[in-house]
Amino acid sequence: MGGQLVQVLLGLLLVIGMIFVLAWLLRRVQQITPRGGQVIKLVASQALGPRDRLVLVQVGNEQILLGISAGRITPLHTLKEPVQLADAEPATPEFAQRLMELLGKDQKDKP
Repeated sequence: MGGQLVQVLLGLLLVIGMIFVLAWLLRRVQQITPRGGQVIKLVASQALGPRDRLVLVQVGNEQILLGISAGRITPLHTLKEPVQLADAEPATPEFAQRLMELLGKDQKDKP
């Protein structure tokens, strides 16, 4: 009985060890792959409500306007000419922008 218990515990430890090793290898492989070569890019996003938003996505040279609501993504329009955003003003995440407004700080005060 004692020999079987030791055998089961060793098998369990071996399986748990393999899970950790595979998770470590998966993280290492994901770090090696280049992330800059993404085909789909988020160009702009605009919240319409708590669960609804408009998203402009670029796939290759084509830009698609998507309507996103709870549980549904709907393509609204495919743009014939890509929209060019001004690079002079960096995009601020909505949360950070809203937090700055609540704190009473102007975005232009940033160094």
